[in-house]
Amino acid sequence: MANKLFQSVIHQMKDVISRSVGVIDASGIVISSSDLGAIGEVRAQAAEAVFGSEQGLSFEGFTYKPFGSQGRPEYAVFVEGEDDFAATQCKVLAISLSSLKQFYDEKYDRGNFIKNVMLDNILPGDIYIKSRELHFDNDTTHAVLLIRLTEPTELSVIDIIQPLFPDREKDFVISINETDIAVVKEVPQSIESKDLEKLARSVSDALAAELYTKTLVGIGTAVTGIKELARSFKEAQVALEVGKVFDTEKTIVSYENLGIARLIYQLPTTLCEMFLREVFKRGSIDHLDSETLFTIQKFFENNLNVSETSRKLFVHRNTLVYRLEKIRKLTGLDLREFDDAIVFKVALMVKKYLDVTPSKF
Repeated sequence: MANKLFQSVIHQMKDVISRSVGVIDASGIVISSSDLGAIGEVRAQAAEAVFGSEQGLSFEGFTYKPFGSQGRPEYAVFVEGEDDFAATQCKVLAISLSSLKQFYDEKYDRGNFIKNVMLDNILPGDIYIKSRELHFDNDTTHAVLLIRLTEPTELSVIDIIQPLFPDREKDFVISINETDIAVVKEVPQSIESKDLEKLARSVSDALAAELYTKTLVGIGTAVTGIKELARSFKEAQVALEVGKVFDTEKTIVSYENLGIARLIYQLPTTLCEMFLREVFKRGSIDHLDSETLFTIQKFFENNLNVSETSRKLFVHRNTLVYRLEKIRKLTGLDLREFDDAIVFKVALMVKKYLDVTPSKF
């Protein structure tokens, strides 16, 4: 599309400048020219020299001026001649074509459209209109992976991630802010959470190898239709935030696997505090020492199995029973009973939530 866009302007400039003018891409191919016969020519040596100079230069009878993305020009305009007139016209054309391309990209670029959908920066009614203009298939399924850097870096994170998703018509790597990068990946409708986690792990490993820093990845659910991308993106955000509270050791957190933590995270702190007071009427949860809390954690990890837990703790079965009885006397909850164990487990999670986010609401 850029070729047609540039050619329209170049064609109009033909009679004004009265010289041969045109545009080459980064590989040196002439993609637009006032001389139609020149389109398709390869000027590899000129490209090698031109794209190494932001100011432009003269080469074999033509003056060139690169333009495009800041810091990484994608195209160069050329004007026949090596005089001041050619240099001036090059500068004017470079500014004009760069502005034209920026306007086109903002209006029609697929990645920019996807970003606006995810961030709710576009009206629902306009989503379907724009998706048709950009030839999106609304029956395809996508999942959003939100990658968060834990430390700032001067390297281009997108340049590291993009090669992992070479099909730019189906997959999109989008910068959200200084720390967050979103990957919108087209996936089969039958994809499972473990497959998305495997994909997230490959991205995380690639960044770790290049950046030597820890990254966190939140995974939203797979959704069908462009409009639903905003939901998958919000889920990926929630996964990161909830994981920061309840799964501090995990670097990859899937929204589908958050379980009851997702519910607790959305509760007002006043309601959480009331719940803790009602559960621990006999004594505060703060009265439990670290050894007791560790015993409780292992007891839950071993599915309330006394024998297996005592074996993992390297203590006698009667010692574990004594500890559980001590907990029952202090809190009124017998962890050997399934219902009491559920209440206690939720209470521990609520307490952790309040400790980490005391003023969320």
